[in-house]
Amino acid sequence: MSGHQPQPARTRAEARAVAGAFDAVVIGASAGGVDVLGQILPMLPAHFGAAVLIVLHLPPASPSFLASALSSRCALPVAEPDAGEPIVGGRVYVAPPDYHMLVERVGTQACIALSIGGPVRYSRPSIDVLMESAADVYGARLLGVLLSGANDDGARGLAAIRAAGGTTWAQTPATAAAPQMPEAAIALGAVDATLTPATLGARLAAWPQMKLD
Repeated sequence: MSGHQPQPARTRAEARAVAGAFDAVVIGASAGGVDVLGQILPMLPAHFGAAVLIVLHLPPASPSFLASALSSRCALPVAEPDAGEPIVGGRVYVAPPDYHMLVERVGTQACIALSIGGPVRYSRPSIDVLMESAADVYGARLLGVLLSGANDDGARGLAAIRAAGGTTWAQTPATAAAPQMPEAAIALGAVDATLTPATLGARLAAWPQMKLD
């Protein structure tokens, strides 16, 4: 009989961490999310290999200064994308106000799509819309992150990412200015791990091989 003890099976999140095979990170936030984004994104190094796509609930009639505000603090380029723009690793894409931002595959290339379809979960842009479309394109090579917010947008999106084999994180509700959004995802069973903003940013910054070779 071998003296080796059987090793416990890895959780899915642990298995994904070992594989390190993410092509994209999709992040959703609402009330209280700007401050968390301002903490997390500056932690990402210039060599970060994955594309980062962000939906933040914004008033539809107001211009967004989020991209420019984040760009001044981040090592990665940050911009509001155009429809049809190819998604490139090492860049941050922020959904423009009053447009749903989606991921679509054109041939072998993942690209940005923008839609003026009706609000989803009372929001345009909708976190669910981005996450569900990204799950269809990236499958297991996707990480979904849900931050502070005052409704349940994003819970179904995280569930779609999980169902496609991806990995899902949510901000620890106790650290969120508006905990309803991460709480809804947790209640739905859609979250692999809950993390404080500092831990979440540190894990992203240290993540190995964020983009597949």
